[in-house]
Amino acid sequence: MNTVTLNLEAIAKIADDRFYDLCLANPDVKFERNSRGEVIILAPTGGETGIYNAGLIAQFWIWNNRLKLGKVFDSSTCFKLPNNANRSPDVSWISLERWDALTDSHKEKFPPITPDFVLELMSQTDTRKETQAKMLEYIENGARLGWLLDRRANIVEIYRQNQVVEVLNNPDLLSGEDVLPEFSLDLRSL
Repeated sequence: MNTVTLNLEAIAKIADDRFYDLCLANPDVKFERNSRGEVIILAPTGGETGIYNAGLIAQFWIWNNRLKLGKVFDSSTCFKLPNNANRSPDVSWISLERWDALTDSHKEKFPPITPDFVLELMSQTDTRKETQAKMLEYIENGARLGWLLDRRANIVEIYRQNQVVEVLNNPDLLSGEDVLPEFSLDLRSL
């Protein structure tokens, strides 16, 4: 199944609440919206990708539960980025200070904040070009660190503010650097 992009320009100018309502009215469909207002219907992941995603989120949750430095989010969380896109990274993290600065209303709906860290795991329906563009969008909107994992090609792309994308072939561990203190993602266990 492929990802589908709908041009809903006629309704793209409506309030963000309407997009939120569209998502709530269709709980079995995962939507994103790009900065041009196009609504994107995302295909569900397959079993192998789902297993990999679960292993990833577990490692982030265990680390964050130990240090309590922020909040970890799964792929169902949609964020409103400064460029007006609504995106749902596969795994994301926001520092506690930044999260606590949001109002309760902002936390409840699609938080108007770019995560400090984002991870996208390529699935069979993703294209490298589209996923790389999404990673750049996160960085351009304020993410400090991003990882694009392509498990089929055993490649990891690391995105950082004001730096060239770093490409690693078949790494065992990834460092959270100064964004995710004391965190290492063990890719061998996945």
